[in-house]
This record gives sequence, structure tokens and C-alpha cells, in this order.
Amino acid sequence: MKKILMVDDDVDLIEQFKPVFEQAGYEFAAAYNSREGLETFKKFEPDAMIVDLSMEHFDSGFVLCHRIKATERGQAIPVIIMTSAGQDTGYRFGTDTAEEKNWIKADDYLEKPISPRDLVQYLGEKIFKA
Repeated sequence: MKKILMVDDDVDLIEQFKPVFEQAGYEFAAAYNSREGLETFKKFEPDAMIVDLSMEHFDSGFVLCHRIKATERGQAIPVIIMTSAGQDTGYRFGTDTAEEKNWIKADDYLEKPISPRDLVQYLGEKIFKA
């Protein structure tokens, strides 16, 4: 069973995603800020992470991704930033090039809103290639 860690300060969003992931056969854990996300990453040892960009600070997700990717385990798992910052600011992030991936320390970037079912499908098809 694949383990997913979602880090987002939106409790309602996590509560919406959790049952869909569990129903799809994933073990699901959640954290609600970057500090808790790093602690849960170390204890839970996920197979993939989904991280919000703006939590307690506007760049909390970037900072968390940098900390995760600085670990051996973090380098071995996909870390996806999922945020509405592009809609809010007009600035679009990307992970199309090695330079972009190196800068944001994430393996992919998804725009919110995204439905739980679409996210589960994305993980299965693009990340775990089920």
C-alpha cells in the first residue's frame, strides 16, 4: 500500500481528500503546517508528498520542499506542490526543466482547485504509473 502525506493548512481540504485517497487504497497522513509536515515525513515515511505552497508563511511549501529534498529519503520520493498561488498572483511556477525542479525542489506542480479524484488519478498515472 502506497503512503501519501498531504501538508496543507486548509483542514477542510484535507478532510475532503482523505477518504478519497483511503478508498483508492492509499495510506494517508496529513500535516497542517511545515513544521508538522517535516516531523510527519520523518515518522510516516511516505511514498509521495503533496505540499501546499502558502501555509504559515507565503513560502512555507518551498522551504519544506527544500528540507525534504535535502534528506536521502526525500530525494527518493516525488514531492508535488499543489497551490492556488498562480491564480492569486498571476505567476505560474513550473517543473518542466531541471533548473525549475532544482529551484523549487519539487518534482511537479499542480494548480488548485483540483478534485480529490483527479489528484488520485494523477498520482496513479503520473507518479506511481499504475
